[in-house]
Amino acid sequence: MRAKTRRKLEMGKSVLEFSRLHPDTSAGFITAAARLQDRLVRAGQLARQQIDGRSEVHAATARKRDLRRLMRSAHLDHLASVAQLASVDDPELTQKFLFPTDANSNLAFQTAASSMAAEAQTRKELLIKHGLSEEVLTALENTLEEFQTLVEQGAAGRMAHVGASAELVTVAEEVVQVVKVMNGLIRLRFANQPELLAAWESASNVVATPRPATPPTGTTPPSGAPPSTGTPSTSREVRPAA
Repeated sequence: MRAKTRRKLEMGKSVLEFSRLHPDTSAGFITAAARLQDRLVRAGQLARQQIDGRSEVHAATARKRDLRRLMRSAHLDHLASVAQLASVDDPELTQKFLFPTDANSNLAFQTAASSMAAEAQTRKELLIKHGLSEEVLTALENTLEEFQTLVEQGAAGRMAHVGASAELVTVAEEVVQVVKVMNGLIRLRFANQPELLAAWESASNVVATPRPATPPTGTTPPSGAPPSTGTPSTSREVRPAA
């Protein structure tokens, strides 16, 4: 989740808590508070979808890496070795079972491995005479099917993550708009209660990202100002949402 989006949602939670501590029976306030709660619930759902999508991508990527390593060291190596022996009967076989050195991407790897598996099926009778294990060939085909499933799982996870991230930005902005609606109601209600008004202002402010104290390259500090140490400022700018 983007930092700016997170800060807006955190502000929304603070405002919702304020509204629960200081309930208002007016129709406008009740409607706005209900809308705020709805948007925060949706944000929670999207945050989980975002995390789940990223987890699916990472899990699929790790498993694909393992399967590629297994196929190269076992299944495909077996096919290439058998083809080398069978080349006494068909000299072209060796070339057909050479794995491309530039098959680095998942798509290229999948294409090359699938081609070798299909060629092995086509020439299975000859290859079996030279030691081909049908179990190894079947296992290769099954592994390629799992690999394809993982490709689809990774794509779905990536789509879920991207979609959730985009909608979170929209929901966070909706939260800010709802708080702006509530702001006028709160200020009228607590106009003569400065402590509660201050509490509202604190709840409805969005804390901005800290800015470094180091001046931009090529600029000269004002006369009499101490030299910058390059240490980032720990102060955080507070911006009203409403």
